[in-house]
Amino acid sequence: FMKSILVKRLESSFYAFKRSIDRFVVSYEQFIQMFETGTVYISKKVNVYDLLDNDDIETLEKYVEEERAKKYDVGDFSENFLTDLQHDLETLQQIRQLWRGVDEDPKLDQFIRDLRGNRTLKNRKLIVFTESKETGEYLYENLQPIFLGKVMFFSSRGGLCRGKDAFLKPSLARDLIKENYDPNQRNQADDIQILITTDVLAEGINLHRANVLINYDLPWNPTRVLQRAGRINRLGTKHTRIFIFNFFPTTQSDKHLGLEINITNKIQMFHDILGEDARYLSDGEEIGSQELFDTLNNKKAYTGEEEEGDSELKYLEMMRKIRDEQPELFARIKKLPKKARSGFQKEKIAADQLVTFFRLGRLKKFYRMRSGRSAEITFFDAVKLLECLPETVRGQIPADYYPMLTTNKQRFHADTTRDAEPGTQTGGRSNLNYIEKRLKDKIFKNCPTFTDHDEEFLDSIRNMIAQGTIAKKVARNIKKEMERTMEPLEVLHILRKHIRIVAVRETENNRSALKREVILSGYLLGGLG
Repeated sequence: FMKSILVKRLESSFYAFKRSIDRFVVSYEQFIQMFETGTVYISKKVNVYDLLDNDDIETLEKYVEEERAKKYDVGDFSENFLTDLQHDLETLQQIRQLWRGVDEDPKLDQFIRDLRGNRTLKNRKLIVFTESKETGEYLYENLQPIFLGKVMFFSSRGGLCRGKDAFLKPSLARDLIKENYDPNQRNQADDIQILITTDVLAEGINLHRANVLINYDLPWNPTRVLQRAGRINRLGTKHTRIFIFNFFPTTQSDKHLGLEINITNKIQMFHDILGEDARYLSDGEEIGSQELFDTLNNKKAYTGEEEEGDSELKYLEMMRKIRDEQPELFARIKKLPKKARSGFQKEKIAADQLVTFFRLGRLKKFYRMRSGRSAEITFFDAVKLLECLPETVRGQIPADYYPMLTTNKQRFHADTTRDAEPGTQTGGRSNLNYIEKRLKDKIFKNCPTFTDHDEEFLDSIRNMIAQGTIAKKVARNIKKEMERTMEPLEVLHILRKHIRIVAVRETENNRSALKREVILSGYLLGGLG
């Protein structure tokens, strides 16, 4: 664990690494000195070493009584504990001695060369993210003399800028950042060209006057990478392109961290599963299905912050656990034939229902039949309806199963078939016609701020409209929101919000040649069954 922390600090900056080594050495020396007195005090709330240096045992004992500190006798520790501590201290001291003569920093040197010579970085507003406050201060101290008065560093302590050594208060520093980076701010300024910050600015502030983001080091949690990018990839930006530069760990360091594969694979999962609104990886960083599957097998992909709300990643993790902990069950699931069906008593529903999972090429849809009508439902609606405990008793499939399945099939066929004649268009089609008309409007088609990625997304939406693959409820909600605005970027945002995964390419040109398949059905017995 300690090694991983130190390697991570090394990849952040040589300066942060050397500072960490110094702190580790001091911490070990102080702890060993305390240990040799026969009593050990530990606290996360007070600095026990300062109190020991001042021989203030009375205050320490008071904190122990108040449970703000803990007290142990050396006999509570294993016999080899002191020997192990001394061995660690010797190793840390050797590392510190090896690094005493290291004054160069090739990562910083390359960064400065890029800032001066790279056409994308030169003379643009930049945002540089780092996990380490020390790396941030180090970058500020080294960049400030080169870009006089144009560099700022912000952390939870506040802001450093204009060559000053004293921190501005956080509130004043935030105001200065907003004036320079938030296009919605009333007072606009151009004092800062390079904003260096910790992840304290990864959320809750607009920075999209800039369109270049640099990850000087990468966080353990890949979600944080997306949050960083969200500061500049925002609705209302005047930039037509967003640039993201990533400093990945060196090959030697990543052998210990596994950081690059975890970052790229999990971001790829977000892209492939949830349909991200923008690309965060370059072509060379994107991965294939096998590597993606390997990531699902790796528990590290799920460490860090908990996924909030519903997440398909949660269900992928559930499948991984079944595979690892219940291989026989996993094998049975793999061998389930298409058109598999089952049923069980479902509490809290008044009438019988049928949930069916359909596939057309790579297009997947869920439908629910109840009270004589079939309607499309979301993936999350489907899994909540089908969810049951392992001991749930399997119910008998009733006689009306096949008529209900036929109704679901007809609904799926209608939703994935282009209407033959204008005279037969339904209310759902009229919503699609409205959306299609808005997309053909000159103001929208000629919008200069759309990126190539935006245009590709819109082409996919047009194909979905032509093929009738947008659910009626989705089309109705899109139309309702589109009627409130004429702003092209707001319309684009509405489309992205409601259509997270666009029509699959293999179905665009040859849909008629693909077979509609029933994958599985779940019959839910309502009432008393």
